[in-house]
Amino acid sequence: MSPECDLVFQTERLLVRTATVEDVDLFLALWTNPQVMSNVGFPQGLRITKSEIKEKLATPAGSEFERPLVVELKTTGQPIGVCNLSDPDEEGVADPDIKLLPGFWGHKYGVEVWRELVAYQFVHADCTAVRATPNVHNTASIKMQEATGGVRVGEAVYQFPKSMQDYTTPVHHYVYRLSRADWERGQNR
Repeated sequence: MSPECDLVFQTERLLVRTATVEDVDLFLALWTNPQVMSNVGFPQGLRITKSEIKEKLATPAGSEFERPLVVELKTTGQPIGVCNLSDPDEEGVADPDIKLLPGFWGHKYGVEVWRELVAYQFVHADCTAVRATPNVHNTASIKMQEATGGVRVGEAVYQFPKSMQDYTTPVHHYVYRLSRADWERGQNR
């Protein structure tokens, strides 16, 4: 972990820190990867350049809830993905997110990070619930939600604005929710 980074939290195997401009290649690799981005409606990856990402990462942000985060292996410091926390909306619901490089899928890193993202949301933000919207075809993400206490409460299809429909696809997704009360009950077991 570089000295200009702020450690936000750690898990048994992972460190999660604030992103810096030096992380531009990681974000580019994730955001332009069709394998990663097809689940969120971008079958060819995001239409974004390295310089656009660099500009986003260079823009000063306030708290860790407003900054992109990087997931690294504790043993080597190798970046394996990105995530973000979320300020709760007007109803107190937070929408954190996580994306891992495909080479690191299948090792339960997602569950490990998600569990701590959720805990961080409840401990450090005034939120009543955490929500996730995994693609109905993303079995791993669905299993991650269920393994961390999320309850399926709905299903929907997200349609992109007309101006984006030539390079996106609608996202048929489930809605998972974990309430603060259910999370707290799970912590006391």
